[in-house]
Amino acid sequence: MKISQYFLTITISLLSMSLFAQQESMFTTYRYNMNLVNPAYAGMDRETLFSSTFRNQWTGIKDSPQTQALSFGTPIGKNIGVGLSMVYDKTFIEKQTLIGIDLSYKIQVSALTDLYFGIKAGGNSYNVNTSGLETYNTQSDPSLSSISTFNPNIGFGLLLKNEKFYASLSVPKLLNAERTKITEVYATSATDRPHFYLSGGYNFYFETLTPLEIKPSFMLRYVNGAPVSIDLNTMLEIDNLVEIGATYRLNKACAGIAGITISKHLQVGYAYEINFLNELAKARNTNEFFLRFKI
Repeated sequence: MKISQYFLTITISLLSMSLFAQQESMFTTYRYNMNLVNPAYAGMDRETLFSSTFRNQWTGIKDSPQTQALSFGTPIGKNIGVGLSMVYDKTFIEKQTLIGIDLSYKIQVSALTDLYFGIKAGGNSYNVNTSGLETYNTQSDPSLSSISTFNPNIGFGLLLKNEKFYASLSVPKLLNAERTKITEVYATSATDRPHFYLSGGYNFYFETLTPLEIKPSFMLRYVNGAPVSIDLNTMLEIDNLVEIGATYRLNKACAGIAGITISKHLQVGYAYEINFLNELAKARNTNEFFLRFKI
């Protein structure tokens, strides 16, 4: 029993620390699924758009982090767009699902530039299934109790955009959400803090024998209690059909990205990421796939 309690204490401590300072899901191919973090993208450019992303971190390791994301946006009026976004995370015994409903409104600030305002309303379902822990006892340990919570939330976003550039600022979850589970033996708690996202990009077009477009962009993520994360990204688009490029996440990771436009409605792509942080991450790669369907 002493071994079981010792193992449990370490496990809960690690979980509590990771939950307290953990950042939200991040994607290497963020530019293809932006209304996950900014509701102002819903119905942008009067397009109906479905996007899907699947990220498998540290491929080949059992119970390694996996993230699946879906988003949808469509215009419903001259200046109004609506959308839906969902992110599902699974790591070892933890599972969480974030669902949001997006509403955007467009203001034309010049002949070629639009300003979008967005609101996101939804919530996060969080679950820890402690039956996945082995205690090596013949009887169940009463201190092992599963945790299941749902926390509603709201968020907002701004987007300034024209054909050549964009600038995006958003906080998809404004409210601090406390997750608490109390039993006769112990209590665990963690705080989901607001995450700030700042992103921007510019498209350089070159008229040559084959039309070329260079698309540099960046994504900055900030949450109090965790290190700032910055992605620097550059993509080369060839003849509106093929995109190739790379991402550098400052002092953390680098990745290669490729995408292909199969038709005027469908685009698919893949990213291969290498992590610099620890030996476990270095030994394994991270794979990310995305799909976009435009109407």
